[in-house]
Order: sequence, then C-alpha cells, then structure tokens
Amino acid sequence: MSPVKRAGKVDSLSGFRAELAGPAVPHGLLKAARKSGQLNLSGRGLTEVPQSVYRLNIDTPEEAKQEVSFGASSDRWWEQTDLTKLLLSSNQLTQLSDDISLLPALSILDLHDNQLSRLPAAVGALQELQQLRLSHNQLGSLPVEVCTLRNLRSLTLQQNLLEKLPEELGQLDNLIELDLSNNQLNSLPSSLGRLTCLQKLHLCHNKLSCLPDSLALLKSVKLLDCSNNQLTDIPASLSGMLALEQLYLRHNKLRLLPQLPAPVLQELYVGNNQIEQLEAHQLTSLTAISLLELRDNKIKTLPEQITVLSTLTRLDLTNNDITTLPPSLSLLPDLKMLLLEGNPLRGIRRDLLMKGTNELLKYLRGRIKEETGGAVEGSTAMTLPSQAKVNMHNIKTLKSLDYSEKQVDNVPDELFDAAADQAVTTVNFSRNQLTSIPARLAEIHSSLSDLNLSFNRLTCCSDICKLQQLAHLDLRNNLLTDFPSEMSSLVKLRSIALNYNRLKSFPEVLYQMVSLETVLLGNNQVGEVDPARLIKLVHLSTLDLSNNDLLSIPPELGLCSSLRCLSLEGNPFRTPRAAIVAKGTDAVLEYLRSRIPT
Repeated sequence: MSPVKRAGKVDSLSGFRAELAGPAVPHGLLKAARKSGQLNLSGRGLTEVPQSVYRLNIDTPEEAKQEVSFGASSDRWWEQTDLTKLLLSSNQLTQLSDDISLLPALSILDLHDNQLSRLPAAVGALQELQQLRLSHNQLGSLPVEVCTLRNLRSLTLQQNLLEKLPEELGQLDNLIELDLSNNQLNSLPSSLGRLTCLQKLHLCHNKLSCLPDSLALLKSVKLLDCSNNQLTDIPASLSGMLALEQLYLRHNKLRLLPQLPAPVLQELYVGNNQIEQLEAHQLTSLTAISLLELRDNKIKTLPEQITVLSTLTRLDLTNNDITTLPPSLSLLPDLKMLLLEGNPLRGIRRDLLMKGTNELLKYLRGRIKEETGGAVEGSTAMTLPSQAKVNMHNIKTLKSLDYSEKQVDNVPDELFDAAADQAVTTVNFSRNQLTSIPARLAEIHSSLSDLNLSFNRLTCCSDICKLQQLAHLDLRNNLLTDFPSEMSSLVKLRSIALNYNRLKSFPEVLYQMVSLETVLLGNNQVGEVDPARLIKLVHLSTLDLSNNDLLSIPPELGLCSSLRCLSLEGNPFRTPRAAIVAKGTDAVLEYLRSRIPT
C-alpha cells in the first residue's frame, strides 16, 4: 500500500480519535518524539494519556499527509524512531490504558506523582523496560505482570498504598534498585532473596515487624533502609549481606545494637530506638565503620572497648542517658565528630563540651595520661630494655599486644610476661626484623585471633599452626617461599595476607581451609590456580592474584560464585583482555563463564 493511501485511511478516523483523546499533544512534540525516541509530557494536567501518544509509532504522522517526497529533505518522517522514553509524571492520571502495549520499545516509563490506583496487565508487554517509576500514586497492589519485566533495573513504588507484594517479585533478577518506602507493607515475600543483582533496597516507613531470612541472599546490596518500621530485632542471617555499606534502622523498637559481621559496612544508623547498653562483642564486627548514629536511645554507658572501632570518624550519641565517658574514646585515631548534646554528663564542664570534639578528646587523652602516670607509680607498667613502655591499658582493656615498628629481631620476654593471663586477642609485631615466629606466642594460643607479622624477614611460619583460634593472619612483605601443610589446623582462619613474598605457586594447604573468606597473594610469583579446588572454598569472597606470573586464567574460575572481589591485573595472560579486567569482578567472571566449553 502506498503512503498516500495509508495516510488517507488513517485520516478518515482522525476526527473521531481527537474527540476521545482528551488534551491534545502539540504536533511539534510528537514530531520531535518520532525522531528522538523520547517524549516528555510531565506536568501538563493530563487526566488520561492521549491516543496519539500510544499510537505514536503506528499511525502515519501528520506531515506525511501534506507532502510525500523521497528526495533530500530535512524531515524524513518515514525514518522515525521507536519511542523508548515516556515521561508522564506530575499529571492527574487515574488509569493507564491497555494500549500501553503499543509501545513495546519503551525502556523508561515515568508515571510518578499521579493518581493511579491500578496498573493494567498490558504493562507486561513492555519487555524492554529498564526503569519503571510509580511513586506517589494510589496503587493498592502490584500486578503480577510487572514481575515478568526481566530487563527491569529500577522499580520505584514509594508513597503508594501497597499492603503486600506478589511472590513473583523474585523473578526480576536484573533489578538493581527497589524502592518500597512509605507504603502499608507488614511482610515481605521470601522471593526477595532471589534479586541477586539488587544494590539498593528501600523499605522505610512501612509496618514491618520482622525481616525475612532470605535477605541474607542479597549479596550485592550496598544500601538497606528499614527505618520507621516496627522491628524489634535484626536476624543474624543478615550477616550474609557481605556488600552492605549503609544500613538505616532509625525509628524502630530495637533494644540491642545489631551484631552483623558486615565486612564493608561504613554507615550504621540506629537512632530513635530503645537501646539501653552497648556490649563490646556487638562492636567487634564493625570493622569498617565510619559513621555510627546512636542518638535518641537509652544508652547509659560506653564500653572501654569502643576503641575497636578504629575507622570511626563520626559518633552521634545525642539525647541518651550517658553520665560518663571512657577516656579510651580519645584513642580512636580518625574520630572527627563526637555529638553528645542532651546527655546528663558528669565531671565534664559544659564549656568544654561547647568547644567541640577536638578539645574534648584532648581532655580525655589527658585523663589517660593521669591514669597511666598513677599506674607507673603503682608498678603496673613496665619499661623494657629498649625504654619502650608496655602499654598495660591496651593489654588489659583492649586485649591488644603491640610491639611494632621497633626494627628488632626478637620480642622481649617482659612483653609476654605482661600479657600473661590477660586473654590477649590481637598481636601486632609488624615492621621489625623477625626471622622466626616468637615461640612465646604459643602462651596466648587460646585467645589470639588476630596476628600481624607483616614487614619482617620470616622464611618459615610453621609455628603459627599452634595458634588455632586465629581468624586473621597478616604475613605481607616477608621472605616466605611456601606455606606449610600444618596450617590446615587453623580451622577458624577467615583472612590471610601473603602479598609481597616469594611464593611460586598457590599454597596447597589453602585449598583445604574452607573457612577462608579473604586470600591476598598479590605480588608473588604464582603461576597457576586450580579452580576445581578453589570452588570448594564456599566462603571465599576476596581473592587477590594481582602482579603474579599467571600465563592463563582457567574459564572454570568463573564458577566460583562466592567471589565478590577478584584482582588479576599485572599478570602476563592475554585473555581476558585488560579492558574486561578493568570492568571489575562481575565482568571478569561473566567472561570466564562464557569461555567454558559446552
């Protein structure tokens, strides 16, 4: 059929369509949309979507009726582009027609800030959709058809009337952002745990009294907001959210600080709850915390062990019941902001508090010196031959034994004498000239969990196998050529750092240590790895093999599904190419899987 005849046929119904379409869309906008594939009708007072929008790529455009020319022309109406972006926000739409299915190429559909109470099943036809914005409407339910949009990356549903979600929500396995805040939800579907690509999950301002254990399967979530709900506790299973960086739990009914070993959690907000006390064991898992908000709770005291939060930069304790501050608070090396307004503090003048964080920390450090001075007179501090004092405060309170940066080839016995019966958990003997493992470390084997022997001259480390409570071991920058098989006895070891040694192969014993979560082998001479054995390390999330001698990367390494961080740069292999390696772990693993012979 010629364009002229086709135009005539459409024109015979144009008057009828215009009558039904409601507010007309300016011809210029439609014309531009056919060229760009984008149409913005936000804030136009629309009560329904005009038919001319739904049929944008179906009906013959107006300009075709006026002139048919196949010569050189700036308006080549026949070269139109499918509509991929439709913005209809801030109108007065009460419904969406089934004709939305006539726009199957849409990748972005913005309907936020309207009066929609339902969505048509026809939305399931939009299989190219990547962003669906439905916030600030009156939706009481989500049609199952939305859950078939497998390319969806962002789904925003905040400020609606949702009371429950379909179990099929877990089918959206490419979803990166899901916003369900400000609804009426009192439960979540267990299938939520299948959204393995999800990075941001907003659940605040609902009626949730518990969280499903399946959230632990969300290994990629970096931000989780559960503020303003009715939560009384946080399930321990959430410790499986290993990528979590920001956790919001404000305005709930929590009585205890959540104990979550989240290795990269940087910001934790638990203000406006009912927390009465902080326990040392609740703090030890916050190994990367930078911001801790505890305001508007009922906390009475801070534990001396708060110094384990060595990365903390901001601590908000506003409006609690704290009467005294532990001097050890001043030992936090990076603390820049300490908020204490609204606490019944005693022994600290108000004018001192008004001077800010720096002055307050100086005052607390002065109190430590006073206490240490008294301890010296009372013979509870010692002086070693090197004239370096044993820090009894760190040993007794922090359970930490530190004799680093002395450039010595042995550790004085007086140090171990001071640590006797103190249940020391952390030892730092880094940056010395040690050529062997100090034998007396065995005396604290029952409590020692963290050992740092980096930057020494160790050639053998077999004696470490006696320290069977070890969870973290740092042996970077030594002279190790092998890792002894006896190390398999370290059944609790979670992380090991062996960078900058002289290892020529991946240590055999590491394949047997199923508790390992982090293995750092960068800057050695490792020539190959065995993916069939690596895959058995089901907890392994970080593997650093950078700057080694790997001539090839076995495709089966891509099957190590627990890996979140794989470093391979600086090796002489040709594939995967540097451009793929630069894209990060997910891209590398996906490439490797694609190379597995079928």
